[in-house]
Amino acid sequence: MISTWSTAVGRALRAVRGTPAPITYGLIVLCCLLFVLGPASGLTPGYGTGDALLAAQRTYFRRWGVVPAELFGRPAREALTPATALFVHGSWVHLLGNMLFLFVFGAMTEERMGRVQFTLFYVGCGYLALLGYAAANATSEQSLVGASGAISAVLGAFLYLFPRARVTSLLPFLFFLPLRFPAWVVLPFWAALQWFAAGRASDGPGVAYLAHLVGFGLGFGYAWVRYGRGRSRAGGPGGAAVGDERATRVRAAPAPVTEGETQP
Repeated sequence: MISTWSTAVGRALRAVRGTPAPITYGLIVLCCLLFVLGPASGLTPGYGTGDALLAAQRTYFRRWGVVPAELFGRPAREALTPATALFVHGSWVHLLGNMLFLFVFGAMTEERMGRVQFTLFYVGCGYLALLGYAAANATSEQSLVGASGAISAVLGAFLYLFPRARVTSLLPFLFFLPLRFPAWVVLPFWAALQWFAAGRASDGPGVAYLAHLVGFGLGFGYAWVRYGRGRSRAGGPGGAAVGDERATRVRAAPAPVTEGETQP
């Protein structure tokens, strides 16, 4: 069993090193691996089943996720949790939804920024997005986990860097008919949905829409400040010529999700 896992991980790492966006694909591999090995996947026998598994999940989320009341009550001890929470996911749907968006939008953003800058951007914006949500809900005891804040920042940066890149979207209200729209249509529409949902969100466990909005704003703002000077030279933001933007495919209906603590 151990040798099988080692072989699979080795192959994945070799494949990642050979891609033009190794950080993006490395993050996907890391998040998937940690999820499979953790209690939320239900695939690791050591965590037990039934009530024992639910208890292990709650403990795991509180240990590695952000608990706003504890973050501001004991800041020295909990200061790293907004970073560790970026690599923890609450369910298969949570994981796969986030990784889909990272896969689609992360590679082009990383290629434009470069590996080191993209890594710092991803972790920094993700940290601040979760911190922003925690500050707005400072008394909450719910665990906050997921890469959604960081991935939302990637979406914001992508919007500025590649506004004319075509995004293939499947819209439920049009019977999932695949339509292609430029990013400047799809991503602001997604952000508007997050804004609307944030205003209707309850205080209980669920999706932290505010973290999405904070991350999206940080990502767009960073790209604007960092790459705005190249707009006039190349006919597009950050010096990215429109003709160089390759087509992008993603389902526009599901949004990246940041879940609270999984409830039994």
